[in-house]
Amino acid sequence: MAFMGGSITEMNGYRPMVAAFLAKRFPETEFTFTDAGVASTCSTTGAFRLAADVLSKGPVDLFFIEFAVNDDQDAGHARRECIRGMEGIIRHTRRHNPRADIVVTHFVNPGMLETIQAGKTPLTIGSHETVAEHYGAATVNLAREVAERITAGTLTWKQFGGTHPAPLGNAICTRMIEHLLGRAWSRPLAAGAKPTPHPMPAAPLDPLHYGSGRFIDPSRAAAGDGWTLGVPDWSNLKGSCRSRFAKNRMLCANRPGAELTLRFTGTAVGAYVLAGPDAGVVEATVDGGPPKQVALYHRYSKGLHYPRTVMLATDLKPAEHTLRLRIAQKTSSGGHAMRILQFAAN
Repeated sequence: MAFMGGSITEMNGYRPMVAAFLAKRFPETEFTFTDAGVASTCSTTGAFRLAADVLSKGPVDLFFIEFAVNDDQDAGHARRECIRGMEGIIRHTRRHNPRADIVVTHFVNPGMLETIQAGKTPLTIGSHETVAEHYGAATVNLAREVAERITAGTLTWKQFGGTHPAPLGNAICTRMIEHLLGRAWSRPLAAGAKPTPHPMPAAPLDPLHYGSGRFIDPSRAAAGDGWTLGVPDWSNLKGSCRSRFAKNRMLCANRPGAELTLRFTGTAVGAYVLAGPDAGVVEATVDGGPPKQVALYHRYSKGLHYPRTVMLATDLKPAEHTLRLRIAQKTSSGGHAMRILQFAAN
């Protein structure tokens, strides 16, 4: 059983509450709970880290996914990116274990709450609902429940706890999940019933979904002068680094003109980076094509080495390609740094 999402999943919130409920409901079952919550990450990063962080632990029987808030406030995704990430996660999981049951839960931030109260559906929630419906995955619309309770005057945003819910807010989410599972378990199984695979739609919503997403170790790149592979000296760098990344080996450069190449197979390539106060701009070309400038700096990078996946090329033909990456002279931060945790390919 696994939980994947951003900081809402990583925190001591709904995840351990749901795990405790399941352990109590099935006291004779030995559960393995995988916590794949990583703060600040969106469904794009989720699709690329799925294999390493979830599927490598074994077949997932029940999978809880939470990315509506981070796709909105962290990534600022358009509908296409919301669908490519979420569809990639679900389709990849179902290929790994066709019997996997999936629950997509929609949390909420103030902007999304305002959208719901205006009678509209937040873009990220609508996109994820479309994917869930296409694959027969269950959804828990906590965002709508909270909006309705606040409008009815039975709950306040402060009581709920905000974007990162208080225990009360996480308990509301947990009870909704309990109700969902309870309805699924309300009827006794027929004699001789066996687990059956979920049908896989022949046609995906987006043919270029990230359902083959994977990490590529940065050591596989052919890096030229100016690149080093190792653990950054965080004590001499501005900005904080979260403890989960502090000892990670990364491929780093901070000099304009530093180049590397990477061979990969697939339709898209990106980099999972820590983008801090000195984050630069890179120029990416694939197979000798026109260069694409990609800014690494994020609005949350001012005081934090912020984890994010930047897509360097998409919509490629499914074939073997060569990525050429160069640190640009241009910068949006005053620095030129790139710190690569992993390359990402689909």
